[in-house]
Amino acid sequence: MTRVLLVDDHAVVRRGVRDILTEALGKVAFGEACKPSEALEKLQKETWDVVVLDISLPGRGGVDALRDMKRLRPTVPVLVLSMHPEEHYALRALRAGAAGYVNKEGAAEELAGAVRKVLMGGTHVSARLAEALAKSLSHGSSRPAHERLSDRELEVMRGIATGKTVKEISAGLALSEKTISTYRTRLLEKMQMHSNAELIQYALHEGLVA
Repeated sequence: MTRVLLVDDHAVVRRGVRDILTEALGKVAFGEACKPSEALEKLQKETWDVVVLDISLPGRGGVDALRDMKRLRPTVPVLVLSMHPEEHYALRALRAGAAGYVNKEGAAEELAGAVRKVLMGGTHVSARLAEALAKSLSHGSSRPAHERLSDRELEVMRGIATGKTVKEISAGLALSEKTISTYRTRLLEKMQMHSNAELIQYALHEGLVA
């Protein structure tokens, strides 16, 4: 029996993934967590064959949780299932130790195939992501300015670009308003920008927000 730990803060999504993997894999035992601390506790106390992780979690966030998971259980593959397009977070996730990246808008067959592949020790990447990886590794390849940001800075930037206030961003990330303001200052410096308007224009141009 395959043991799968589902980490997503939406119960409907977890149920959908359960249905897809049960149909595809047969006998599956599931565990569920809706936040990073709960997932790490289950990962420490129980044995799992694979973790399916949402990258957009409240609090510390999915990429941070992924790093913690790999430190705790380096041999357990973690497949990222995300609403964000590959070009936004996939490279970050793979660098943090993910065994693959699947967009939530993809077909059920892709998710099932990705889980099978990582269970066998492989890495799941789409053709588009493979091309992006090749470009990022090529000598002299230029990187978009936002790739210089930390994971948390990128989350704050996306919050600003979608029109959220500092208070709303702090609530969504479970961080203080002062911390969010500090992240905003840092990302403006890294991006060599001076205002939210510039950040919003850049984020729209790069497709970082819908």
